[in-house]
Amino acid sequence: MADLKYYDVISKPVITEKSMAGMEYKKYTFYVHTDATKAQIKDAVEKMFAGTKVAKVNTMNCDGKSRRRGMTTGKTAKRKKAIVQLTEDSADIEIFEGL
Repeated sequence: MADLKYYDVISKPVITEKSMAGMEYKKYTFYVHTDATKAQIKDAVEKMFAGTKVAKVNTMNCDGKSRRRGMTTGKTAKRKKAIVQLTEDSADIEIFEGL
């Protein structure tokens, strides 16, 4: 496994209708490093966003899609997505405010 620092774990937030609806229940969705574990994701969220406390983390591995360009075929990069559930007394994540 790679030696990941907490700032390398979270790549970017996922902004979709479904992920925005989850914010009502303090669920936030991020793309994360493919080698990151649930414990590393929890630590990264708590260190990067002050005042947050993570209740649980759900992860999913998304395989790359097959793409064609003429006769050439290939695949897009695979990704890992994490849905982070915060506790009731936790502060909200500010990057999602105003969206």
